[in-house]
Amino acid sequence: MRALRASEEALAVSGLRFVRMGFGAEAVEYQEAWDEQRRVHAARFTDEIPDTVLLLEHPPVYTAGRRTAENERPLDGTPVIDVDRGGKITWHGPGQLVGYPIQKLPRPVDVVAHVRRLEEALILTCAEFGLETTRVEGRSGVWVLGDAKALTEQRPSLGGLSLDFDPRLHDEEFDPRLNGPEYAPSNAGQRREDRKIAAIGIRVAKGVTMHGFALNVNPDNKWFDRIIPCGIRDAGVASLANELGRDVTIDEVLPVAERHLRDVLENADLKPREIDRTPATVSPSGA
Repeated sequence: MRALRASEEALAVSGLRFVRMGFGAEAVEYQEAWDEQRRVHAARFTDEIPDTVLLLEHPPVYTAGRRTAENERPLDGTPVIDVDRGGKITWHGPGQLVGYPIQKLPRPVDVVAHVRRLEEALILTCAEFGLETTRVEGRSGVWVLGDAKALTEQRPSLGGLSLDFDPRLHDEEFDPRLNGPEYAPSNAGQRREDRKIAAIGIRVAKGVTMHGFALNVNPDNKWFDRIIPCGIRDAGVASLANELGRDVTIDEVLPVAERHLRDVLENADLKPREIDRTPATVSPSGA
């Protein structure tokens, strides 16, 4: 196990600690990282250690959050690890920077605010490399926006891809995996569609966060074509390398992401979620 128990004993429970678990040839198996998350989570809950962010790469693996539908999994029966985070199915693997912030939050916990902080740190990270990203209403994560007209007008051929009529506009059950590369999530950039560059899925237990984010730096995005990434059928996936048109490495991105995560998470004004205690009113009809 890559735990740093000895050094933890000397740490005051303050500030934010980063642990680089393994990258490249030392990428960390998902189950090992999950076990370490649980160990660090327990130690953070009892205030034995400070807030901690585990950073790593995984070997290729599909993981499914609690809301994953059966028809979003790989059609060929590729194994999927079911996990206790929110969200749906996604892929982790080489070229993707994964971060698991394990942070104690005030109660009642504001989960949405925690997600927004992670998004902000990743938006700032992408911006430092010259890529403009943003949030999309109703969809967590960090996005590269496409052409707003891309799904409503006939499209010229881009890189060999041409969609004169998009069935996704009329068929909620449309399955891109069965309809050729022109609908593949990895080709969303060529279709001028919105594409997710960083996925976020978390869990909060006993007031302490687990799981976190996955930022696509330079992965083979075709891994996403075997699933319905995050359950979203009308958008795709992106990476820093593809969007910038040049090679970008985990080694380049790691210190930048750490700096922005530290700035955002350490300087956040953590407040408990406000609870509306106004008594509910019932109309005379009972509606």
